[in-house]
Amino acid sequence: QVKVVESGGGLVQAGGSLRLSCVVSGGFFSLDAMAWYRQAPGKQRDLAARILSDGTPLYADSVKGRFTISRDDAKNTASLQMNNMRPEDTAVYYCNARVRWIGALVDYWGQGTQVTVSS
Repeated sequence: QVKVVESGGGLVQAGGSLRLSCVVSGGFFSLDAMAWYRQAPGKQRDLAARILSDGTPLYADSVKGRFTISRDDAKNTASLQMNNMRPEDTAVYYCNARVRWIGALVDYWGQGTQVTVSS
């Protein structure tokens, strides 16, 4: 059974930094893309950053230049370094892991971690 667990959320002042981590465990073949989504109160869940299996990062315009996504395939982890944070970054952040099984790609989600940025 695949399990995705996030950590690192919390409260930070505007301009500050936080680092989120995600660990994927379970008997899968390999990891494909990994991503961080976020959902603010009353809004839909949106992509913040994605990192492909070859290490190519992709960012939403709203976080470009401030957030950095990385992965460590040896440890089945992904991280999101968030700098120069803004109140509008406040949201629940979810890790998404796309797992490669023989003949299929399946998405798994973590439970989410709260990030709050105070002005």
